[in-house]
Amino acid sequence: MIPGRRKPLTAAQQYINLRGNPLSAGTGELRAGRMHWRYETSPAPLSRIYRIRIEFANGGTPEIFVERPDLVELAEGRKLPHVYQQKPPRLCLYLPGTGEWQSWMRIDQMIVPWTSLWLYFFEDWLATDEWKGGGKHPAEDEPTRRGRDREGFDHRTGAW
Repeated sequence: MIPGRRKPLTAAQQYINLRGNPLSAGTGELRAGRMHWRYETSPAPLSRIYRIRIEFANGGTPEIFVERPDLVELAEGRKLPHVYQQKPPRLCLYLPGTGEWQSWMRIDQMIVPWTSLWLYFFEDWLATDEWKGGGKHPAEDEPTRRGRDREGFDHRTGAW
């Protein structure tokens, strides 16, 4: 390990953290360096309840899916915004390669809150047809190696 560099968290460590955090109270399975976790959340007191599945493997990045309700059905024919895939919906929560997500970060402290925020903006999108959650999907404009996109926005610091 390089001095000053944080050690990546394993699937087992992420599993234990998820299990111990009341925000991600749910069930999961851990085996052979991989884990999956399911929990229910609601982005606001009057919002519907969503069932979320998180998949993670040692050395990888977390993948977040909404199992229910059916987001495609809720969208009523509109293409879901800010997802990597439509069915099952795999959420785009951060821009890969920019440092927004690092392997030493805890899923329960970063990904779980980001998921609730994504759901909040999704519900707003259902009503307004405008995605107000910000961010960029990687296909729109890949960042350079320094973490800045072609327009000069630094995704790590949030500055131009």
